[in-house]
Amino acid sequence: MEKTSKIYVAGHRGLVGSAIVRALTKQGYTNLITRTREELDLLNQKAVRDFFATEKPEYVFVAAAKVGGIMANSTYPADFIYQNLVIETNIIDSAYQSGVKKLEFLGSSCIYPRMSQQPIKEEYLMTGPLEPTNEAYGIAKIAGIVMCQSYNKQYGTNYISLMPTNLYGDNDNFDLTSSHVLPAMIRKFHEAKVAGVPEMTLWGTGVAMREFLHVDDLADAAVYLMNTYSDGQHVNVGTGVDITIKELAETIKEIVGYEGTIIWDSTKPDGMPRKLLDMTKLHGLGWKHTIDLKEGIKRTYQWFLENKI
Repeated sequence: MEKTSKIYVAGHRGLVGSAIVRALTKQGYTNLITRTREELDLLNQKAVRDFFATEKPEYVFVAAAKVGGIMANSTYPADFIYQNLVIETNIIDSAYQSGVKKLEFLGSSCIYPRMSQQPIKEEYLMTGPLEPTNEAYGIAKIAGIVMCQSYNKQYGTNYISLMPTNLYGDNDNFDLTSSHVLPAMIRKFHEAKVAGVPEMTLWGTGVAMREFLHVDDLADAAVYLMNTYSDGQHVNVGTGVDITIKELAETIKEIVGYEGTIIWDSTKPDGMPRKLLDMTKLHGLGWKHTIDLKEGIKRTYQWFLENKI
């Protein structure tokens, strides 16, 4: 990408999209195109095609998606599969129709089998059943990868796919009914501290293991790979390090300053037992994360305090 290249970031108000905009701006890219949901409904095929035909972006980051945690995915699977399929289909095909030079599709580690061998290599895709609680979302993201590969194969396009691990950071969703585990814990611990309650309940057993990547690191990787990587094989983006949910809770509890007791509700689901991405491919491409988890959580809590209270 040239510094003046016309770059469209789909989903620029979300966690990932806003971070990509920050990264591009920080690195001196000056010709960014964004549209709010009110300005462009990505579920409307004609609107998306008209937008691409008129604006003719050269590079596209597909960060627009319907996302959520275990509760949201379990409750609204139809919404998750329908909206994600329609959004990615509209954008990818319109990018082809309008002659976009390069497109980057952002997926999720939910694409991998529930009982996948750990750490998870890219080639483990579609080697076993998905985690039932987010199967609909995972299948939609797999479809996005295959769609990019299919357009590359049939039309000679240059579409790449990134599969990030669990993300967190500035502009995260802290709504307790739809958020992911880390931002939900930040809010729950903060509210428990403010209310002075002696104990707080968290879902599951706490033994499940997860990997967490600060969204600013993901955005840096996204821009880096847009400039350096051209292959149909998707790329895992993470830290290569995981911790138990219990360890995560204790870390957030300490950072927030909550002094009560944690109660684990084992009647609630843990999700996948473990989900650690293999970073061999990404490290071989010359990129590694720079933000330590504890430092990242401190930054995220500070952002929450400044923007959500």
